[in-house]
Order: sequence, then C-alpha cells, then structure tokens
Amino acid sequence: MTTVIPKLNEPLEVTLRRFRRSIESTGLIKELRARMAYETPTAERKRKKAAAVARLRKQIKRSLPPRKLY
Repeated sequence: MTTVIPKLNEPLEVTLRRFRRSIESTGLIKELRARMAYETPTAERKRKKAAAVARLRKQIKRSLPPRKLY
C-alpha cells in the first residue's frame, strides 16, 4: 500500500505528484494496465523477447569503449 503524507504547507498538486511518482516506481500502473486488457500468450512472449533483446543491446553498448570524435 502506497501512502504519501503531505508536508506542512505543501500544495496539493505537489503531494499528488509525489504520490504518482511513488506509484510509478512500484510498478503498480504498469500492472494495472496489463490487467485491463487480455494479452495473448504469443504477444506476451514477443514483448518479453523484445525487452530482452533491448536489454542485451544496452548492455553491449555500455561495455564498448567510447567512439572517436574525429
């Protein structure tokens, strides 16, 4: 359960922004959207495979030395 206690003299908009940020960091929004619509097993596998490929590319890119600037 995510709770945000408003600070003294803090505007409501700022408190709401902190609450949204904390919910987003826990992954609640992502899970809610995933549960709202049915995803076929093939689409789920495809999405997970694409995410794995993206993570691998990112890891490889970070491990390479920086490019020359000339």
